[in-house]
Amino acid sequence: MFPVRTVKQVYTSDAAISEEMLRRITMWEQMYSGKAPWISDDIISLGTEQAIVRELANITLGEMTAAVTNKKLDGIFQMAIENLNINMQKALAMGAFVVKPLGIGSDKVQYVPQGSFIPMEYDVNGRLTKVIFPEIKCLSEREYLIRLEHHSLDMNGLTITNRAFRSSSPDTLGKEISLSSVPEWAGMTEAVRYPKMLRPAFGYYVNPIANTVDGSHAGVSVFDKAVHVIRKADIQFGRLDWEFESGERAIHADAAALRLSESGEYRLPDTKKKLYRGLNIDNGTEELFKEYSPILRQDNFIAGLEEYKRTIEFIVGLSYGDLSNPQFVEKTATEVKSARKRKYNTVSAIQNNLKTCLDDLVYALAFYNGLTLSGYEFICDFKDSILMDEETEREQDRKDLANGTLRPEEYRSKWRGETLEQAVKNLPKAAEVIE
Repeated sequence: MFPVRTVKQVYTSDAAISEEMLRRITMWEQMYSGKAPWISDDIISLGTEQAIVRELANITLGEMTAAVTNKKLDGIFQMAIENLNINMQKALAMGAFVVKPLGIGSDKVQYVPQGSFIPMEYDVNGRLTKVIFPEIKCLSEREYLIRLEHHSLDMNGLTITNRAFRSSSPDTLGKEISLSSVPEWAGMTEAVRYPKMLRPAFGYYVNPIANTVDGSHAGVSVFDKAVHVIRKADIQFGRLDWEFESGERAIHADAAALRLSESGEYRLPDTKKKLYRGLNIDNGTEELFKEYSPILRQDNFIAGLEEYKRTIEFIVGLSYGDLSNPQFVEKTATEVKSARKRKYNTVSAIQNNLKTCLDDLVYALAFYNGLTLSGYEFICDFKDSILMDEETEREQDRKDLANGTLRPEEYRSKWRGETLEQAVKNLPKAAEVIE
């Protein structure tokens, strides 16, 4: 993460992000990478963070249709969102991301997760209006080139400036140099103004979660409120793993009972190293072998782990069974319906913010490719068949059953938990009605 405090050396204002927020972003990155602060040789990551964002991203994008009516612009846009899912997962973990076109005439975009850009100002609605995109090139251990691309949007339009620096460390700016001294940056202008640009030159997505870290508009990770429970789940799995490891069957054998090697030392049988443990247990009265086979208590540990998973599901807005074993604890119909509605609301809010992001991205792509006045329309729709609450989904299935697009045995199999073969046998008589 670029040291944001150094921007005040170049610009007149501080970054719109606190030190506490920066620390939290660092922790989310560590957790998402499976390297949370509590991970050790005895405690491994369950990958809960990746599972959360993968499930939310898959459901959010699973049935999304997004297109632009202008054929050329649509082609550019479709290429831009080819890797949207994997970058969406990172954004959900890190709190936000920017999808930034690479400039005039370019059909390429760059996904920049929160932590890799420096927010300088938000408007009252939380839209990012001033931001710095750092680019760092490492020439050697003691030589770095740093470029700061600053975007500023106001009522007079968009202004983009570029400044370059040479430093001995990526943590400091060092001495300012000309852009022309770096071949890759030589063609960039130091400052350019687009007075007709009324929106940001990028798409900005932020998680629909209230920021209780510092109260700013900066995005918050979808698993931030569940950090303490995710930690407990990882620790609980460590306990479960230790229960199995420490409970391995073993035979305590006196050294006299073990095989004597050619060197004159007692050694364990090659294929039984985990089974035999050599001890001096012979006191003249006890047997040379003693079996160690404790009773495993895995059921209690698993029950605790499943409870932690269900708590995480509740906190992050997932349904029961997305992380936990849905068969472990029986849920009432009301609880299941409530959980599905919770997930529906979570994903719908994410989709709304993503749609705004993609709309701004299309505008930026149109601007950079001279298509702003082409009369294009952006169409984005998120079908909710996966997200329907149970009653809505059941009502739709009833309609499909009535018009013949769903067979009776398929309906019964889905809602009665039967196989298709069982459903065929259990179909009611013609005079009966399926409820």
